[in-house]
Amino acid sequence: MIGIIDYDAGNIKSVEKALQYLGEQAIVSRDPEVLLKADKVILPGVGSFGAAMNNLHNYGLVPVINRIVENKTPFLGICLGLQLLFESSEESPGVEGLGILKGRIVKIPPCPGLKIPHMGWNSLHLQNNGRLFKGIPQQAYVYFVHSYYLEAEEPEIVKAVTEYSTCIHASVEKDNVFACQFHPEKSSRYGLKILENFANLGKGDC
Repeated sequence: MIGIIDYDAGNIKSVEKALQYLGEQAIVSRDPEVLLKADKVILPGVGSFGAAMNNLHNYGLVPVINRIVENKTPFLGICLGLQLLFESSEESPGVEGLGILKGRIVKIPPCPGLKIPHMGWNSLHLQNNGRLFKGIPQQAYVYFVHSYYLEAEEPEIVKAVTEYSTCIHASVEKDNVFACQFHPEKSSRYGLKILENFANLGKGDC
């Protein structure tokens, strides 16, 4: 069973539907017992970094997420869920992220001819043998919606990058923690393959 963390962030239903399409049992919950018993856990999200962290604290989910990660349960952050795994964001100065991974979230720099927020399909350059990208070709297109992007502190955890005004760290993984800035649930067959790869992970793979 895959637990989807419910903290009043957008796009949760889309992730649930994509998993159901793949034949996976998924449950949307903020109940610590349900989430801690899940085989895998996803933190999706669209919205503001500061408001999202506030919701995670208000629902008592920060210690739950830390325990899930410590238990080596495969954990996937999507879009805002990726950003929350890191230490801070320029979007919400003074707000601490979960700090599970090292790095910061910064504003996409302006560039002539490019709109911000970045909304649309971009190709991925895959690197460092990401387990989420098994069976995914180089330059596969995936769907992004964001104004801020990740600068990871540890280059070896970056498994995919894309170019949009700058080099964007589009996906990371470290041990049992995985994250995508793009939306696999909205990225057609390659996105579904990424979710399928995550669903097929065992604890021994992490």
